[in-house]
This record gives sequence, C-alpha cells and structure tokens, in this order.
Amino acid sequence: MLKYSKLLFLVTALGLPLFAGAAASLPSTTKDIRIDGRVDPDEWSDALLVALDVETQPGENIEAPVETRAYIVEDGKSLFVAFVADDPEPDKIRAYLRDRDAAFDDDYLGIVIDTFGDRQRAFQFFVNPLGVQMDLTLDDVNEDDDDSWNAIWDSAGRITDAGYVVEMEIPLSQLRFPTLDGPKRWGIDFVRIYPRDQRYRLASNARDRAVNCYLCQLDFYEGLDGVEPGRDLEIVPTLVASQTSVTDQPGIVPLERGDPEVEAGVSVRWGITPDVTANLAINPDFSQVEADAAQLDVNNQFALFFPETRPFFLEGADFFSAPIRAVFTRTVANPEIGAKLTGRRDRHTFGVVAARDEITNLIFPGAEGSDSTSLDDPNDSLVGRYSYGFGEASTVGTLFTLRQGDNYHNYVGGFDTRWRINDRNNFRAQILLSDTEYPDELAAEFDQPLGAFDGHAATVQYDYETRNWFVFLRHNERSRDFRADSGFVPRVDFSQQVAGVQRTWFGSPDDLWAEIELGGDWDITYDEAGQLLEREVEAYFEIDGLWQSEIELFAVTRDLRFENVLFEETRFGISAEAQPISGLGFGMSVRAGDRIDFANARIADEMRLEPFVNWNVNRHLLLRLSSEFVALDSKAGPSIFDAELYDIRMTWQFSVRSFFRFTTQIQDVVRNPAEYIDPVDRRERDVARQFLYSYELNPQTVFFLGYSDVLFQDDSLENLESVDQAWFMKIGYAFIP
Repeated sequence: MLKYSKLLFLVTALGLPLFAGAAASLPSTTKDIRIDGRVDPDEWSDALLVALDVETQPGENIEAPVETRAYIVEDGKSLFVAFVADDPEPDKIRAYLRDRDAAFDDDYLGIVIDTFGDRQRAFQFFVNPLGVQMDLTLDDVNEDDDDSWNAIWDSAGRITDAGYVVEMEIPLSQLRFPTLDGPKRWGIDFVRIYPRDQRYRLASNARDRAVNCYLCQLDFYEGLDGVEPGRDLEIVPTLVASQTSVTDQPGIVPLERGDPEVEAGVSVRWGITPDVTANLAINPDFSQVEADAAQLDVNNQFALFFPETRPFFLEGADFFSAPIRAVFTRTVANPEIGAKLTGRRDRHTFGVVAARDEITNLIFPGAEGSDSTSLDDPNDSLVGRYSYGFGEASTVGTLFTLRQGDNYHNYVGGFDTRWRINDRNNFRAQILLSDTEYPDELAAEFDQPLGAFDGHAATVQYDYETRNWFVFLRHNERSRDFRADSGFVPRVDFSQQVAGVQRTWFGSPDDLWAEIELGGDWDITYDEAGQLLEREVEAYFEIDGLWQSEIELFAVTRDLRFENVLFEETRFGISAEAQPISGLGFGMSVRAGDRIDFANARIADEMRLEPFVNWNVNRHLLLRLSSEFVALDSKAGPSIFDAELYDIRMTWQFSVRSFFRFTTQIQDVVRNPAEYIDPVDRRERDVARQFLYSYELNPQTVFFLGYSDVLFQDDSLENLESVDQAWFMKIGYAFIP
C-alpha cells in the first residue's frame, strides 16, 4: 500500500494526470455496508481506493507526513465513503465528543463534492475520530464556507492502535445535482486535517496557490449512471411549550408569571427534483435555542450584527448571498408562516423566500451612526435571487426584496456580477435601488423622510492575486436615502474608495514558521455633500507558526468625522493565539490608542483587552471563556467608563447526540457621571443565564429543554434584580416517507 501511495504522490508532484486525462470511475455496489467504524474488506471490495498523499498546508504540494487511504462507492441510493488514517503516535490524536459542526480543532477527515461540476459550489462532509459530524456548503464564487447547512447522514469513527477509521453514508437525497442522461461528473477532494505542532492539511488533490479558486482544481469522478436520488420528502412536526415571567420595573414590581403556552407546528422539505427544493413552515418554532455570542454594547457607532441561527432560514442561505448585505433573515423576527424555493438548473441558480412576520424590526442608518426600533405591527416579506453562471466560476445575477405593512413599504432591487477574468484577476460589482415609505408618525420620531423616498447602493471590487501578492481596489457607496430593511445596512450617505496590498511568504518544512503576511490599505470616505467622513491608513504584520499559533501586529491612523468635528485617531494592537496541546486553545487581543467618545463627542484614550480560553478538560467536558475589558479615559486623565464583558460556557457532552450546557453572560459598565454631558447611571450591570439540555438524533429529530433568565442592576437598584425568566421545551421529529 505504501508503494502505491508513493507512486500516486510522484504522479501528482510531476503534474501528470492521475487518470490519463479522464475522470476516475465512481464504482457501484450491491453489498450491504454497515457504518460502524470498521472497514470490512468484503463490504468495501467494490470501492475505489484513493490516496491522500499531498500536503497542501503548510507545505506546498509535498509528500504527506502520514498515510491516509480513502474508499468511495455508491449503491444507487447513497454515497459511501471510508477512511483509514494511519498515525505513528495514536496517543496524540486530538478527538473530543462535541456538538455537531464543533470539532474543527480536532483531527478529522472528509470529502468535498462539487455535484454540478461547474466549479462554483460544493457540499462538504467531515467526521472526527469519535464520529462527530460536520457538514458545510462551500460557495467558491463568494469564497464562503457555511456550516449552518445540516444534512441527515450517518457516520462512525473509531480510534485504533494504528490511527483511526471513519465511515460515512451520505444519502443522495441530501445532495443537489442535475438530472442528466448518462453518468454524472462530480469534482471531488478527499481531505484530512492533522493538527500537531502545526495544522497540516492533507488531500487527494494538489492545490496551486497561484490559482485563486479551489473547486476549479478538483479531480473529476464519473458514475451514478441513471441514478436518481429518489423521493426527497421530510415532514417535521414540532411541539413547543414555554412559560415566561417578566417585569418592566425590576425591584419594584415583581415578575408577572405568564400563562403556559403550547404550540404545534410543522415544517416540510420537498425535493421536487434533484436540483429544486421547496420548504414550507407553518407556525413553527422560529426562535433560536442557543444564546448569541455576547457583544459589548457601549460606545458603539452603529448597530451590532448577530448571525442567523434558525434552521429554516439557514438552509440554502448561500443562494441569496451578494456583496451588499441586502438579505439578512434575522430581520424576520416572529413569523407565523414561511415558504422557500431554491434550486439550480444547468447554469441557472435561483431562490425565493416569503414570510408573514408579526413584528417589524427596523434600522435607521446614517452617515455617523444608526438607530433602531421594533413595532408590534405585522409585515409581509419576499426575497428573490437569480444568477447565471458563465465561464469558470463567473456569474451575473439579480436580487429583489419586498417588505410591506400598514402605511409602510421597502422595495429593493438590482443586479450584480462576478467575473473571474483568469487565475489572477477577479472583478465583482453590484448596484441596488430602493423605494421606502414609513408611517408619518414613525418618520417624524426618527427624523426620516416623509412620504415615499428612494435611494441607491453600489459596490465595485477588483482583486489581483498571485501566489505571493494580493492587491485589491474597492469602491462602495450608499446614498442618504437608501434603505434595505430586509438586510443589514447600518450605514448610508457615504462614498468610499479603498486600495490595499499584501505580500505573503511561505515557510519550508524546516522553518519554525509556516506563513508570514505583510500588508496595508488606504481608504477615504465622503458623504453626499462632499464632506470628508473618514481617511484611514492601516498596516499589519501576521506570522503563523508552531503550536498552531497566529500573531498579528497592526497600526492604524485615521481622521474620523463625528458631529461635524474631524477627530484624529492613532491606534496600535497585537493579537496572539495558539493551541499548544490537544484540547487547549487560548489567545489575547490588545488594542490601545485614540478613540472617539461618541456619547460626549470628543477624543479619548482607550485600552481594550480581549482574552479567551477553550479547554477540553476531558473527552466530555468543554469550558469556554471569552471576555472583553474596555477602559475609556479622557485626555485630561479622569476615567469616562470601564466596561467588562464575560461569556462563560460549560458543556458536558454525553455522546455525539446529547449534551448539557450552562451559559452565563455578564456585562458590567461603570461610568463617571462627571465626565458626561447628559445624565447617566453610574453603573449598569446585567447577567443572562441559560441551562440547555439537547438531544439530537439528527438535525431535525430533536429534543430541547431549557431555562433562561436575565438579571439587571442600575443606580436605582441595590442588587441584581430579575427582569425575565423563561422555561421552554421543544420536540421535533423528522418523518421521511
């Protein structure tokens, strides 16, 4: 077997085609393959053997340091993949029981599949040595890995005396692929991540760093002649029970206990064809189960961004991505019904999603800051996206969004393109037009235009990328009256030009460092009246090396306008992180220098520390701590405020399907009222806690049981007082006829 692997490596290293210019044949089997972490020779005798003999990171297409063999075969209903990963020191294998999509710091193996063979999108399936699943979609056009997509598939992993073994069964019904007469032609890469002194990436495909796309370098495999995925139908009834107690006056008015609520809902996923999928959700539980990552909400200029976590909106989310974030499904707060249609036919990609929302959340963007509100008024929303692929990884598309309610509407529409000119040059552009009208009372309250008004947004991006150089140019603009209420656009009334350059050096196997980056950029921004808003110059240096370490230094100087005053800021920073041993990762970011005090419109001195620690105490227990400390002092010396943020999470993973998690988030802000123009509380402190038990047979068959509460304290309260308490339970079952 070792001679076979070395022959494969020699062929790849010489740049010779592995299969003499033709795609490899994807074999078929009629044997019953059990997914148990044991590669039985009789079960896998029909499979194609592939060697993962190329190290693509940190080494550049050199011979892999350890031997890995992959096996692949299909039976007309499922794709079966197995890996045998040799390891000369199996006691150093990094493997922990974790939740789904959470084992990317471990050893793991997997497969990347471009089922359309058009070099644009791919499905990714990975498994760690204990069988923890990770599935993602890869959008190579927008260079985006998205782990929010979840498929229903089977896997098993087992550590052995010689390494570890992984087996997968991926139902074809979970994949999108074109309906064609004759064999399918798929691009496939087999990947092994081998984290030791450095993070090694081993693969079956060599990767040319001078080529600015990944999927365009995959080997093709042909097979599945006449195979259809069959009926793809998932019906997921859900039952949600909850009880909430709240008060508007903590410490004065006791919590008012609400009545228990029980709601039934259903979600349906139907693969109309192998490449077109419809989703319908009627009265489902659209709430998120996990607590958002904590963010410090003090001295911020614009609204904070929180990523989407709800499964209905996550599936197929990459179909709606574009350079300008005009689609952001968290604007849909409390929908009673939602429907979605996504698909790909030949070079055509399309998606439509509609929802009826009981709450209308709005962001009012500006040049120097943003405001927001939430209305107890319903709205109907509709989003549509279409793109056409041409050339290799190039697209042209259109996007529209509609959101309307009583005396309110927001319509957005426009066009975009990505043109991959060649291996080194990329061009992207998008233009959007908007038409908006707010209720007169709301418009007056938030200083918005009365009646209907329109605006535009545009972006133009050019990238030049070689093995060692990266140069980019950007133009971004948002008119004063542009609104994207179905998206996340917290800043308008600006026109910005950006230019940047980066030089990269790659280390050799004998070096203590793997990669060095040195770069910088310059940007300048004006408002529509031609007034300078911002002028910035930034430089950075980053080095990656032993212990999977990353160290970055940066310096930035800028002029920033706020309330008609142009402030000068100079800031420096350093960040470092490492994973020196299995199960332990830690890091620290330090930033210091000038910072605008937005509450008082003046320049101040800021010190910001952001340490974190992730510690797997054993295979079951994971402790995570992320924190942030900010001190803002006036130039004269007195403190303006000191703020602390803690996000503490303890997870006990019983198995790959079940865990218990306790989360505590603390935000504590101490202000100096003498340094503020307007009256402020000397202290504001809030604590949010959550207990969550989760059992997931698969991404849709789930049981959640949880409790959460929020405590608050300000100058009017001597102690922390409860403002919100909630119990919840959710049961969902995936019925697949």
